[in-house]
Amino acid sequence: MAFSLDTSLAEAIGPASAKKVERAFGMTTVGEMLGHYPRRYADPAELTPIRDLPVGETVTIVAEVLSSSAREMRNRNGAMTDVIIGDEHGRVSLTFFAKNLQQARWRANEMRPGRRGVFSGKVGMYNDTTQFAHPQVELFDDEESAQARADDRAHRPIPIYPATSAVSSQQFRELVEKVLPDVGDVPDPLPDEIRVREGLLDARTALVQLHRPQARNDVDPAVRTLRMHEALVLQTALLQQRAAVRALHATPRQAKPGGLLERFDATLPYTLTADQQTVGDQIATDLTGAWPMNRLVQGEVGSGKTLVALRAMLQVAESGGQAALIAPTEVLASQHLRSITKMLGPDLAPLLMPTLLTGQMSAPARRKAALRVAAGRALIVVGTHALLGEKTTFADLGLVVVDEQHRFGVEQREALRAKGSSPHALVLTATPIPRTVAMTVFGDLDTSVIRTMPAGRAGIESFVAPLAEHPDWFRRVWDRAAEEIAQKRQVFAVCAAIDTTKKAAGEEDQAALVPTEEGATGPRWGVVQLDAALETHPTVGTLRRAVLHGKMPSETKDAVMQAFARGEIDLLIATTVIEVGVDVPNASTMIVLDADRFGVSQLHQLRGRVGRGEVPGLCLLVTEAEVGSLARERVDAVAATLDGFALAEVDLELRGEGDVLGSTQSGVRSSLKLLRVVKDSKLIARARELAEGILDADPQLAAHAGLREVIARRVTEDDRAALAKN
Repeated sequence: MAFSLDTSLAEAIGPASAKKVERAFGMTTVGEMLGHYPRRYADPAELTPIRDLPVGETVTIVAEVLSSSAREMRNRNGAMTDVIIGDEHGRVSLTFFAKNLQQARWRANEMRPGRRGVFSGKVGMYNDTTQFAHPQVELFDDEESAQARADDRAHRPIPIYPATSAVSSQQFRELVEKVLPDVGDVPDPLPDEIRVREGLLDARTALVQLHRPQARNDVDPAVRTLRMHEALVLQTALLQQRAAVRALHATPRQAKPGGLLERFDATLPYTLTADQQTVGDQIATDLTGAWPMNRLVQGEVGSGKTLVALRAMLQVAESGGQAALIAPTEVLASQHLRSITKMLGPDLAPLLMPTLLTGQMSAPARRKAALRVAAGRALIVVGTHALLGEKTTFADLGLVVVDEQHRFGVEQREALRAKGSSPHALVLTATPIPRTVAMTVFGDLDTSVIRTMPAGRAGIESFVAPLAEHPDWFRRVWDRAAEEIAQKRQVFAVCAAIDTTKKAAGEEDQAALVPTEEGATGPRWGVVQLDAALETHPTVGTLRRAVLHGKMPSETKDAVMQAFARGEIDLLIATTVIEVGVDVPNASTMIVLDADRFGVSQLHQLRGRVGRGEVPGLCLLVTEAEVGSLARERVDAVAATLDGFALAEVDLELRGEGDVLGSTQSGVRSSLKLLRVVKDSKLIARARELAEGILDADPQLAAHAGLREVIARRVTEDDRAALAKN
């Protein structure tokens, strides 16, 4: 009986196995199962001899069972099976745990001496004996010639799948091999003539060769074909979304001679940079178009993105339209409001009535602000998630500005856009973080870049303080901070946690941290610990210090930031709540503790808080990471350059782009499984060309049934809605 990709797993592999796979991976159909690709292949021809097994690494060997026995455990309930396997080069012990002695005896009988098989596990040592932890086993069938099966295995790569404790790689491989021969036609997103011209396999052959390669040479053509499928499907969906947006009607927002925008430009004490002028012109044109603007502006920290956004807000306001700017934190929202009000000046601010709306405002203040917004008197509204609430309504929302878009899920952004009638959208990001770089490579947004920096910036020097090699440099870091403060300058000190003695799940700022090296402990320094330690410092201990983190009340946070901005605080000890947007020109020094705990773009953002005025900036990245570790590479990369665009590429190389349209960003469930944004950039560009050609000739994909079917399977209506929210 032939299976289609839509066949339920219960029908294909039986209800019990289907339930197990669904619980482990969330899969319910044959197509979803075959979309779970091997993460690597074990090549039996190059299997490591037992005597050379590297401790600590996961390996695969072909060996023979030499002995097996079952016994009850002494100190706790349950039983275990002890197995010794070997080849001509040595022996390895395996241990299997069971609920009771009967299960352990069943395993011992299955692993009876003389049986041969493929064994995978992490190599460990116990009592001078090599052992496998959590072994995976694939025994050769009794009915087959063990030698013949071993010879077959010696030439056929063994797929190793992402696994769970409930479903091992071997179990998943057996289920795939059970289903694969009975899979019928597989829809091919590529028309035959394109597929042949591009030298790719048909879709079914690609799946078969990926899951059951007869030789290592089978794998690469299959991977290349499926990568092209991923790229083409995503590019086509994004281009369709671009077309859908351009089919919407937007209210044109035209600037008027002598109007708000012209009056604002006349008050500027400086000239716009060339990039600000170019990007401003692009936005101005977009705002007068017949369809909604959907533009991403990338710009270095301090390059003047807020000014560009404010000019767009003023153009919208000239027709009575409102602009809403949503920021990720209350500190940043308050900072934006103060900055915008200051830039507008005493003549324009009363006309536009910039209004703050956040969740932690007092009920009367929030009610008053919401009424001002609903009545249309506030033409510029700045806020956090409070702008998304059902009670927040706009009279005429014409522009949505999303600052630091990577902090928001698409559902949140769309909730704001839905409060207007096809409002224009402007997305700002300070450095092209991996998510943004990926989106600009694939994206349905028009993109603009601000590279030039405003004149008058003193610049920033960055240094690594490597405590692993020079532990005494820790004291020097604080001496250096005291020297800056003695010159009437101010210092930020950023920690990776609020309190390292409290590791509750979901603690503010913990989630932002990047994964540590295997075996590493949590951050050494929290805000609480650093503040207490500096109390006894001979110089810093006597200076004006304050702490700031996301768990503090809104009023307290705002009061601390304003006091720091006024110069009343010398040293601010904070979490990443100050990462973006905080603008204190007198702040000269950024000290980042446990710098290896942060991502590349996050460190670059933090560094951007200093050197914003005429005072030279200094960034000290304090780390205990060892030379040569991935964590240390991240820190060294940031210290080596101030170019955020170059750092974005480094970030991609070191960290990987992850899920380009991940659930927290776009809601698209199907991540990119084989496609890699940096490595496959040429293939992606080619896929976009192909998608454009297909859609130009056939906008509805009427003659491209395979592509239409694959898009329908991989990009659901919910996913399309998510794409629309980008």
